[in-house]
Amino acid sequence: MATLTVPPAPTSPQQDAIELYRAFKGFGCDSAAIVNILAHRDAAQRGLIQQEYHKMYTDDLMRRLSSELSGDLKKAVLLWMPDPAGRDATIIRQALTGDTIDIDVATEIICSRTPSQIHFLKYAYHGKFGTYLEHEIGCLASGDHKKLLLAYLSTGRYEGPEVDLAMAEMDAKALYKAGEKRLGTDESTFIQIFSGRSRAHLAAVASSYHHLYRKKLKKVVKSETSGKFEDALLTILTCAENPARYFAKGLYKAMKGLGTNDTKLIRIVVTRAEIDMQYIKAEYQSKYKKPLSDAVHSETSGQYRAFLLALIGGKH
Repeated sequence: MATLTVPPAPTSPQQDAIELYRAFKGFGCDSAAIVNILAHRDAAQRGLIQQEYHKMYTDDLMRRLSSELSGDLKKAVLLWMPDPAGRDATIIRQALTGDTIDIDVATEIICSRTPSQIHFLKYAYHGKFGTYLEHEIGCLASGDHKKLLLAYLSTGRYEGPEVDLAMAEMDAKALYKAGEKRLGTDESTFIQIFSGRSRAHLAAVASSYHHLYRKKLKKVVKSETSGKFEDALLTILTCAENPARYFAKGLYKAMKGLGTNDTKLIRIVVTRAEIDMQYIKAEYQSKYKKPLSDAVHSETSGQYRAFLLALIGGKH
């Protein structure tokens, strides 16, 4: 079961609601108190706090947070409050209906989620926005990228660790025939295998491919495909082999160079805090020789920094 990086505090939702109400009162809000409470509550607790707040003050906590906070702290806290499926649905919706359509964000979310997470995401998307996620993707994506996303959204994949090694080898051979062995690429084979196989199976396919052809499947995807289709395949493959590595790299990219991509930084920290943040931290440290909390600390400031570090389980 996924847990918060920092274990949730054993408090009463009613008491939390009272403390939050106090933090909003007076001149300017006490954002430190808000961070201190919300960053240390798990999804179930956050849901109960919202219920209690509404019951006690006949006011919507999300609306109140939205009006009291600002900037990146506001973005991070508002994204943290919903349950994971509702949050993913909101992220994709914003990416697909914003001033600039960002299909890359939708690709990241869809292709890095497990089949059960996708099941709940689709349900939440329809419940919140009254439209089917597949319909939106069908309208906004194109070509092989669209085919892959739609196949990935609609195929029920096994989530267990067992693998049929003979079948994995067959898939590796099929990918070789569809890619390196021929002139041009048979994209439909890549779509079928990448969208239809479990993570454990796909990792075994990659291992089998390397064993048979002395080449990494990731390299093959890069040389045989391109653009958004390539990005989606690589996301699926990397998350099959090591999801924490995928997100560690995403965090590194969000913070490297001039200026920080705060939207991406917030998205990854908030969506992974209750899933695999400990593994992401270990991957980050091993790949970039620096603690993730140090990197975040140097790229952020104020209560926004305090909030992200609390979710990461870093220094305050």
